[in-house]
Amino acid sequence: MNIFSAQKIYEWEKFTLQQDKISALQLMEKAAKCCCTWISDRFQTSTEIYIFCGSGNNAGDGFALARLLCQTGFNVKVFTDSSKKFTEEAELNFQRCKEISGIEIQDFSAFKQLKNSENSIIIDALFGLGLNRKIEGEIAAFIDLLNDFPGTKIALDLPSGLFADGNQEEDAVIFQADYTLTFQLLKKSMLHSETAPFCGEIHIMDIELNREFCQENPSDENTIDDRLIQNIYKPRKNFSHKGTFGKSVLVAGSFGKIGAAVLATKAALKAGSGLTFVLAPKCGYEILQTTCPEAMFISGGENEIENIKVEDEYTVGIGPGIGTSSATEQAFLKFLKTSKKPLVLDADALNILAKNPENFQFIPKDSIITPHRKEFERLFGKTQNSFERTVLAQKKAAEMGIFIVLKDHHTQIITPFGTVFYNLTGNPGMAKGGSGDALLGILTALLAQNYSPQNATIFGVWLHGKAGDFAAEKFSQEAMLPSDLINELGNVFKALNKKSSQET
Repeated sequence: MNIFSAQKIYEWEKFTLQQDKISALQLMEKAAKCCCTWISDRFQTSTEIYIFCGSGNNAGDGFALARLLCQTGFNVKVFTDSSKKFTEEAELNFQRCKEISGIEIQDFSAFKQLKNSENSIIIDALFGLGLNRKIEGEIAAFIDLLNDFPGTKIALDLPSGLFADGNQEEDAVIFQADYTLTFQLLKKSMLHSETAPFCGEIHIMDIELNREFCQENPSDENTIDDRLIQNIYKPRKNFSHKGTFGKSVLVAGSFGKIGAAVLATKAALKAGSGLTFVLAPKCGYEILQTTCPEAMFISGGENEIENIKVEDEYTVGIGPGIGTSSATEQAFLKFLKTSKKPLVLDADALNILAKNPENFQFIPKDSIITPHRKEFERLFGKTQNSFERTVLAQKKAAEMGIFIVLKDHHTQIITPFGTVFYNLTGNPGMAKGGSGDALLGILTALLAQNYSPQNATIFGVWLHGKAGDFAAEKFSQEAMLPSDLINELGNVFKALNKKSSQET
């Protein structure tokens, strides 16, 4: 699914009006109907509804929604500043509201006299997508008042005070929504850790904007949706054999950290690697042979990785638990300088690279690196926020010709071509040591199975998150383990296969 800027969304709406020969008022009515259906499906008509409307088209959505909710049987009060000049469509919907005796319209100031009620809904239709400046003065104080009011809070399209395309100032006043009913697609600010929490639970309202616009105006920023995954996924053919699905080598583990090697290896096996090897120190031999009998062991030293010898046809993932000792560092850099095929690099492999940026030049083109925030900072320097981090990652991915998996609540896949894919699977239960080791194993296995580096990265991150969602559903976010995530990979593949068979 595309992610468009606020300006591009306005262009999309205009395109729809022209191509589908409908009016802006009709499009506004579609948005209001979608929101009315969503609310009436979830709340009883005895719920008191307070709708706060500004003067722009977001207010027009609010006025239209007030009329539809009243007709559905809800008790609706509208708060606005009628002395302000409304946009044409907002004015028309305001007048329609005034014609309905069941809708009480009051000035903003009257809200202060209302009694607190938890059995009420506050709907924010103050600014929405059109905001381009920080909210200050009386309206900022008013939004603070709304945030303190009990009851369920719903934002139309975007919480007031939040910019669609970037970060807000540190002291910005923003409506704190429990739910955001956004129109047609997610906005960029709904996907970043500093801004997304203001949106609460997000629901996309399909208002049927013309799809041709997306085909003619592809975006460099996208979310990973089921259609994309289904197009990437390659079901196994009946006459395949183990050689068909590649040879993976996981370079992982050191004394006291063999668990990282176990998790990475199990994940590679579960992700479909045809032949799987684990190159680890001898101190982990018995553990690995016992826990991962399907994988073959290659000795890389006694208690740490001291040498890395891998044949050219193998796909290699390096980093989990290897440590950063001088012997391991020397072995890793020696191997890196002779590598030609794309690699998957994580954890201590990245920490070693961060010591000397001159070694970045040895990373093979189309390789995949998977840094979390601190690892990214050590590699490429500090940024003020996640928006800046994404921009810097785009720059570095292009310079180095690699794919960067920027781990976050919505992990981003940044390609060397400047495109960004936001992943929507996964949950806070995955925030445990070992989850990253599993991701490295999955990515290595997919790369070995001849998925392109871009498809392996997109599919691998999605698969990792989806398995985490399955594990959380079964065990809870608190109790789930990275090993539970790995064990759920099979159920994710079963679901993919079932969907593929239904579509064919």
